[in-house]
Amino acid sequence: MSPAAAIALVAGAYLLGSVSFSVVVVKVMQGLDVRTVGSGNAGATNVMRAAGRKAGVAVLALDVIKGMTAVAVPRALDAPPAVIGGAAVAVVLGHVFPVFFGFRGGKGVATSAGALGTLAPAAMAAGLAVFILVVFWKRYVSLGSMVTAVLFPLLVGLGARLGWPEYGGPWLVLASSAIALLIVIKHRNNLRRLRAGTEPRLGDRRARPVRELR
Repeated sequence: MSPAAAIALVAGAYLLGSVSFSVVVVKVMQGLDVRTVGSGNAGATNVMRAAGRKAGVAVLALDVIKGMTAVAVPRALDAPPAVIGGAAVAVVLGHVFPVFFGFRGGKGVATSAGALGTLAPAAMAAGLAVFILVVFWKRYVSLGSMVTAVLFPLLVGLGARLGWPEYGGPWLVLASSAIALLIVIKHRNNLRRLRAGTEPRLGDRRARPVRELR
């Protein structure tokens, strides 16, 4: 694959990630900017609080699909592992810092699940089990997301030791580590709210202005 084609695939993944479905859906349904209500995050959980469960589920599915697409396209074109891993990071980076929406995006959890789940389905299945357990136990989506993100590179390494056929070499570990770092950085306000006991729990649909939560 030529360098130009590799760059185009990674850049295309970033642009795809920059399509912020949460902003579009809530704007169409409620006439609001989802980044000004609830937790202020442009993600499916906050969409659920602002516009209801159906809207949240739709945004969640769309974010997962764009992560899957960003990885599936270069893989179908037989791109090198470095390009596929770079596309996975790029689509999450686009979701977090979308060029089409003033670089104010979501936290990348659903998009990274789609990307990494396409790269390593078995590791993602194990990570999903961890996520469900943490959220069921504490009812904090943010906590489940961070724990799963941090554990994912370790699950990939475990898969390598167990001989899972999906193991893609060091590029998969590097890509998942970079994505985990992005997710933790974007959850720094959640960490502060968790310590203060003010983090919204799953099921809290009160779409209060962001300024009241900070």
